[in-house]
Amino acid sequence: MADRAALTDSPVSPAEAAALIRGRRTIDRFKTDEVPDMALVHEAIELARWAPNHHTTEPWRFCLIGERTKADIIELNTRLLTASKGAQVAETKRERWQSMPGWLAVTCTPNDDPITAREDYAACACAIENLMLYLHSAGVGTKWASGAVTREPEFLELLDAGPGEYCVGLIWYGYAQRRPRSQRQAVENIVRTLD
Repeated sequence: MADRAALTDSPVSPAEAAALIRGRRTIDRFKTDEVPDMALVHEAIELARWAPNHHTTEPWRFCLIGERTKADIIELNTRLLTASKGAQVAETKRERWQSMPGWLAVTCTPNDDPITAREDYAACACAIENLMLYLHSAGVGTKWASGAVTREPEFLELLDAGPGEYCVGLIWYGYAQRRPRSQRQAVENIVRTLD
């Protein structure tokens, strides 16, 4: 019986888990004068890799982005936006991206089997959620971006991604200027109970 209890005991109460999950929101404005301790970010990555992944494929790769690569990504995004939406939109986005304090990207390794590839993408998404929840528990906010720039071959080259690797998310992190509120639709609207 002691072994069973050890497997089912949780270090947090259901209420604490619920508060953590409900409290994590996408942060759209960060304080620019502080970047979290990199030891904390490394711990978040260590915990991210405990996400469920079928056949233990561990398809995720984490790329900590420094100032030079950040500048190159911003330039790439500025060029793309200038071509598609004009210089004014591109410059506004450039200023916004330059204010993002911490940067990391999560990529997924390729798999030739389409079912495994789909499962691997889902595993990477779970890993990102683990990472964001852990950072949130330490008072660090996050924003998961997956815009057009993350699908550009040049972006993947900047990340030194391997052949066939693709980006699941560009994650910005830092201390929030404000925490936005959010709502979800009622549970009864999203659950089907079958006989």
